[in-house]
Amino acid sequence: MAKPSTTREAVIPLLAEAFREHGYEGASMAILQDASSLGRGSLYHFFPGGKEEMAAAVLADIQAWFDERIFAPLRATSTSKEDARQGIHTMFGEVRAYFRSGRRVCLPGAFAVGRERDRFDQAVRGYFTEWVDVLTAALDATGASESRSRALQLIATVQGGIILARALNDPDAFDTAVNSARSLNPRGCRSLRS
Repeated sequence: MAKPSTTREAVIPLLAEAFREHGYEGASMAILQDASSLGRGSLYHFFPGGKEEMAAAVLADIQAWFDERIFAPLRATSTSKEDARQGIHTMFGEVRAYFRSGRRVCLPGAFAVGRERDRFDQAVRGYFTEWVDVLTAALDATGASESRSRALQLIATVQGGIILARALNDPDAFDTAVNSARSLNPRGCRSLRS
């Protein structure tokens, strides 16, 4: 057994992987204890609200990562056509790295289709709404037509790529989906590839 993590912040990524592997319903306290190398008392010390608070903390951590690495940079590019194009290109690189070429489950996506959807509605909806909104603004800045539809299509392609890569046990399926999304050529700008 690994040395126990001693801070709440250090435990959150470990819990995230347990939720990714087992889902919300399947992640029992025993599994969460094993993943964190902490006893039940220590987990409840960090998360008095139990498993629901653990999952909420994981979703908040994911949101913070996306805010920093994807949403804020896209927001910052919405005034210049070339900056927006580069920001979208960077988004695809960050998405590929974060989801490990489709080998890592998107927890907000998984929670969106599971029984836990209603329990975490605000976090799940907030994650996807913000992604759609900032990508729409960046696409607007590139001069693309139907930016919102295109943003929905690009995000759906990423999410579908994750599912296919996992279902087929083939990371190339994710890379193919992301490359396909990258090659879309919004009207009025060059390809989203650099």
